[in-house]
Amino acid sequence: MDSLQNHFLIAMPALADGFFDRAVIYICEHDARGAMGLMINKPIGLDVNELLEQMGLEGDELRRIPALDAKVVVGGPVNPERGFVLHSPQPGWAGSTKLSDDIMLTTSRDVLTKVGTNEGPEHFIVALGYSGWSAGQLEQELADNSWLTIPANSALLFGAPHEDRWQQASRALGFEPWQISNQTGHA
Repeated sequence: MDSLQNHFLIAMPALADGFFDRAVIYICEHDARGAMGLMINKPIGLDVNELLEQMGLEGDELRRIPALDAKVVVGGPVNPERGFVLHSPQPGWAGSTKLSDDIMLTTSRDVLTKVGTNEGPEHFIVALGYSGWSAGQLEQELADNSWLTIPANSALLFGAPHEDRWQQASRALGFEPWQISNQTGHA
């Protein structure tokens, strides 16, 4: 199977287990060893300003900035205490990994001290935890019709409201979410 890095996974209705119900996951890494991604559409009820305060990163440089009212999302069930930042490209972040021409990923605190300022990335998503799959696990879930995939785009990633991301991702496939069936067919 080709790598699904820089793709979205869209949860099928059959994946209504609670945690991944209507999930959209950005795949950061996918190779023969497995896959890692961040769920991008489930806020945890905490905004970035509150998270920065909890981390002790408050101060004059982190005064209440409207961009920091963005909600922190649940990235996945693995290591929920670990933070990740998906952000638009910006030179000079040694701790960031380029995932595509439009998207970078970091776990470094330095980006958090600059988000919402002129020195920080223009667009960002802060996630706690990640979603992970062992070798072959994601491929099996795709074969079991648990997920659909589409190439990622920064407009959906950074521009769509959280509550609209599943519907917009489904529509990008060419149909409305209500048209998705739980059933698979075999000829």
